[in-house]
Amino acid sequence: MKLSGADIIVRTLIEQGVEVVFGYPGGQILNVYDSLYKYQGEIKHILTAHEQGAAHAADGYARATGRVGVVMATSGPGATNLVTGIATAYLDSIPVVAITGNVPTTQLGTDSFQEIDITGITLPITKHNYVVGSVDELADTIREAFRLAVSGRPGPVLIDIPKDIQIAEAEYTEQEPIRPEPRQPAKLIRIEAAAEAINLSQRPFIYFGGGLVNSDAQDELYELAEKLDAPIGCSLMGISGIPTDYPRFLGMQGMHGHYACSMAMHRADCIIALGVRFNDRVTGNRAKFAKNAKIIHIDVDGAELDKTVSAAHAMRGDLKLTLQKLLPLLEQKKLTDWRKSVEALKFEERQVIDNREGLTPRAAILTLNKFLGENTPVATDVGQHQMWAAQSLSFTKKRRFLSSGGLGTMGFGMGAAIGAAIATKERSVLITGDGGFGMCLNELATAVTYNIPMVILLMNNGVLGMVRQWQTLFFNKHYSNTVLDRKTDFVALAKAFGADGAKAETLEELNSAFEAAFKANGPFVVECMIDKDEFVLPMLPPGGSMDDIITRVDLGGAEND
Repeated sequence: MKLSGADIIVRTLIEQGVEVVFGYPGGQILNVYDSLYKYQGEIKHILTAHEQGAAHAADGYARATGRVGVVMATSGPGATNLVTGIATAYLDSIPVVAITGNVPTTQLGTDSFQEIDITGITLPITKHNYVVGSVDELADTIREAFRLAVSGRPGPVLIDIPKDIQIAEAEYTEQEPIRPEPRQPAKLIRIEAAAEAINLSQRPFIYFGGGLVNSDAQDELYELAEKLDAPIGCSLMGISGIPTDYPRFLGMQGMHGHYACSMAMHRADCIIALGVRFNDRVTGNRAKFAKNAKIIHIDVDGAELDKTVSAAHAMRGDLKLTLQKLLPLLEQKKLTDWRKSVEALKFEERQVIDNREGLTPRAAILTLNKFLGENTPVATDVGQHQMWAAQSLSFTKKRRFLSSGGLGTMGFGMGAAIGAAIATKERSVLITGDGGFGMCLNELATAVTYNIPMVILLMNNGVLGMVRQWQTLFFNKHYSNTVLDRKTDFVALAKAFGADGAKAETLEELNSAFEAAFKANGPFVVECMIDKDEFVLPMLPPGGSMDDIITRVDLGGAEND
């Protein structure tokens, strides 16, 4: 059948199983929005308050489901407002397809009103992007974008569609939803060499990231850990990949990771890295990182192998399929001394963990845990609250922790929580700070408009907490532009948007606020008052190694344990 380009866009999205699109209309994408109106019984559109919020919502939808999130915007500022959201998805390997309208092809390159070279801008932050030059290519371009977004290492793809392509007509024939490109294990010769090295180890440590979830390799991870008698740690992106209470799981590793996890990795003689990067927040001083360990690195993206640290054995391939080849080659281990060492580290961690009475950040997160269901998606913004959440939240199901890792995007959480709630049809939770919330609170209007069941834990310390922590420790307490001292009444603000809210200054008040929030029909803001001098610990100082880890701080300086 013959359809307009705009109808082909929407029909192809429906064909690919897209149920919801996030976006914001404008002049150069109006034809597509007219088509969305026509097909509104088959595909839903969520109108956000800002295009960046739409991009984060599509991202949150994808993180919570593993499916492609879709976002739309018009040309010029509409398209550029997507950039931070696209970059966030790119650095965390999230499958998103962004569709932008642009001026007609005859006006491209003439500096027309609201014309921008969005493909040039987004080239470094997408797996691929397209300018559609013919309506005949439109449907297949969208299909290819979906295939690219979910194949291999997932990531965002952008399609820029000039207005005349949206208006022109072409034949459209519906096809089956695309399938990702076939997965392949690493080469057997590399797997065999890695197995020999692992079999010689006496202190193995398993370290996984978001690639474990993308590959659905949890069962293989469990089998690996039991066979090697090994502890397990994860990156920020790995949180919720396996249940928090799995006995061998030590939690998150890295700059603000769990003490026992970071130290066990530091003392290991073999690190088996599964679908994870060795970025600076993981390694600290790379010259001192894991000096006594052989690194076995498996990743679907060969570009990550030997990128920042040298692996003794690097294997490019799908994680699940590679582990299935590796496991039969491994010897069953019983490493009593290593287990005792790890238990000693866990004991040391318990000695430095924050068990103070009252409304501390850790107590706030532990209180929140009591209200979370096993399907509750939790999104965060970026800062101290993000690390407190990463350290103390409990999860039983995968894809339930949504946080900006690679880019560290303040303002990510609100849109992501909206997208996750829509994706899972569950009440979502946003954990944010007064700084991060100020960058995304306009999306509270979206949450209210669509009656999104959503609890917002706003940890208010009146400062930009993480930056201030660095200023305290490393900049002689020069608090340059980190004290917010804003007079905003966040509960009143929530009510002005049409939401509800409550303020908590004690644990008892916080518990009562959560009770009300988790019963509310729509969004509910819980403002939790936190002291400005609360620190995220442990902390790896800049340029330091795990030997320099900070576990205690007083206002006179830092103590190294």
